[in-house]
Amino acid sequence: MTTAPSLFISHGSPMFALEPGQLGPNLRAIGQALRGITAVLVVSPHWQTRGVRVGTSAAPETIHDFGGFPAPLYQLQYPAPGAPTPAQDAARLLEQAGFAVTLDERRGLDHGAWVPLRYLFPQADMPVFQVSLPQDIDAAGALRLGQALAPLRERGVLVVGSGSLTHNLYEFRQHIRDPEYAQHFADWVRDAVAARDVAALVDYRRRAPHAERAHPTEEHYLPLLVAAGASFGTDAARLVEGGMTYGVLSMDSFAFGLPEAAHTALEDAA
Repeated sequence: MTTAPSLFISHGSPMFALEPGQLGPNLRAIGQALRGITAVLVVSPHWQTRGVRVGTSAAPETIHDFGGFPAPLYQLQYPAPGAPTPAQDAARLLEQAGFAVTLDERRGLDHGAWVPLRYLFPQADMPVFQVSLPQDIDAAGALRLGQALAPLRERGVLVVGSGSLTHNLYEFRQHIRDPEYAQHFADWVRDAVAARDVAALVDYRRRAPHAERAHPTEEHYLPLLVAAGASFGTDAARLVEGGMTYGVLSMDSFAFGLPEAAHTALEDAA
């Protein structure tokens, strides 16, 4: 069975579903190059719960968990099948790692899951399930969550941490005189990921430039640590370029353990 990679994807604004920008084609290239994927596990900041909940729906609905956007966005559907068996495997691994876990048969896919998956697997034919982000989890806990899920990769489960490399929504809606701070933060993260400096990524709030400004709250950064935790120590880390949108919203993403075919596809897409 193919060992699946783990990905951190910046899902940006919900409008990413209609505006692929630079990242959309890169995700499409990765998805087309992947082989042997049995299911997709997504951890998104748009499902935060007490403890960990694991979605076991056989047919998860498409959740439009946002407001004030153009009508066509609410008409989009992502009717991927669920993955109850891999979801139960994930729950067992998380319990073994000491997490309190509850199964959820009703939860659908929030936009942190289905929006990027529209590019990775546009046919919506790959089984998908979500694992929630605990409300009280910190950076070290997010890394541990990813580490608990890592064995699923050897069963062909693609682990996706979906968040945003920068996420200051107040500034997203304003005219900012010094938006370059967001790029400085994104560059720091890129260098830390390339160096596989996990300690720095966990301690980013002290070490990274403009960390608290780039992430006034942590929930959109933590999926990066889930993806990094799910990677193996020998996995090569690759930047998946997404550019900077709306001046301060970085769409840069990262892939761990990509097969060579996906690297080639990304080069061709550039």
